[in-house]
Amino acid sequence: MTMAQLKYVMVIAAAGSFREASNRLFVSQPALSLSIRELEEELNLSIFERTNKGIRITEQGTEFLAYAKKAVSQYSLIEERFLSEENSESHFSVSMQHYIFAVHAFVDLVKELEEIDYSYSVYETRTNEVLENVRNLKSEVGVVSYSKGNEKVMKKLFREYHLRFVPLMKRDTYVYISVDHPLAKKNEVTLEELDEFPCVSFDQSSESEFYLAEEALGDYHFKKVIKSNDRATSLELMVSLEAFCIGTGNMVDSELLKDHFVSKKVVENEEITIGYITRENQRLSDMAECYIAHLNHYKEAV
Repeated sequence: MTMAQLKYVMVIAAAGSFREASNRLFVSQPALSLSIRELEEELNLSIFERTNKGIRITEQGTEFLAYAKKAVSQYSLIEERFLSEENSESHFSVSMQHYIFAVHAFVDLVKELEEIDYSYSVYETRTNEVLENVRNLKSEVGVVSYSKGNEKVMKKLFREYHLRFVPLMKRDTYVYISVDHPLAKKNEVTLEELDEFPCVSFDQSSESEFYLAEEALGDYHFKKVIKSNDRATSLELMVSLEAFCIGTGNMVDSELLKDHFVSKKVVENEEITIGYITRENQRLSDMAECYIAHLNHYKEAV
């Protein structure tokens, strides 16, 4: 089994036919078919079913494809980091849930280092992807949180993924609403008052989304829920529909948002613990250490 064969499987699955895949790969169709047949014989499984209408990926093939994508992704990271002829760039990657302070810490990092050439990555994404990215070393550092409702599950995942969690702060439950929202002039709001309005919730796209939710009150049944996985879309919904989203009160620290949105404490509070994760026993790069130092500027007694 070679890396080329894994890439072939990915392209064939995406193309839907060997002929189209051979065009994309600049490999002859007979050579491509032979390579896949040899791979299937080596692994003693059928990845693709050949039909008169083309190909169909098998159940085993679907599982194999998931592993192939991970392997190719990891190889690409190694290739980019160590095999590139232009290896003088600084490299660093961080994954995070939707926390403005984590973005600010990254901005401070970039400003401090003033590197001439660099390749940095910031992934603001789902909880499970933050955990997976740090687990698989796609990112050196991840910023995540847990609430009382999912603390046991999250800590279990930290152990299983061999991740070290360092708490930075604890936050009460707030809602973010537009400055023109009917509840904007109240000091605190109740869940009963919020039930009249749509709740915009970040879509974790997972069967266990409650257990990996980054918002507090994950087990509360809001009467009106709109799921979104895009920050700009969520903000537009909040303005246009008088919707709200659950958070920790620090979203409006952003200069771009504080003139348009306010945060209000929820009376029925559920505390969130926010911190960063790294791989256990993993020697961190100077970039990662520097980023963590900037995260620690926001650290509070927890």
